[in-house]
Amino acid sequence: AETLRLKDLEKLEQTQAADKMGIHQSTFQRTLTRAREKISDAIINGKAIKIQGGNYKMPGLDGTGPLGQGPFTGRGRGQGFGMPPTKCVCPNCGYQETKKPGVPCAGLVCPKCKTRMVRG
Repeated sequence: AETLRLKDLEKLEQTQAADKMGIHQSTFQRTLTRAREKISDAIINGKAIKIQGGNYKMPGLDGTGPLGQGPFTGRGRGQGFGMPPTKCVCPNCGYQETKKPGVPCAGLVCPKCKTRMVRG
């Protein structure tokens, strides 16, 4: 996550970002490439993204959660923590259908607008 933040959000050159992290530029490049591969895989295939390790704070830098209402108040918490998704959703038009066990949402196409579905 740190490599993505430094390169993509702070717009640092790789050598500057690597110096800031205290690593070699080649290590930074490998880490950045792998992070982008994981994010692409998650987005395209409807997989979860889990951030682990290190110290990080929620948006707002105060630890209150994405909505400023305390931890575990972000998107997707209505089903309960750690529960599997119960629906597939079209990110384009909002069409929803019940998730079928063993059938990935990313393998479904919206019948209304022909966009690939995602887990909801």
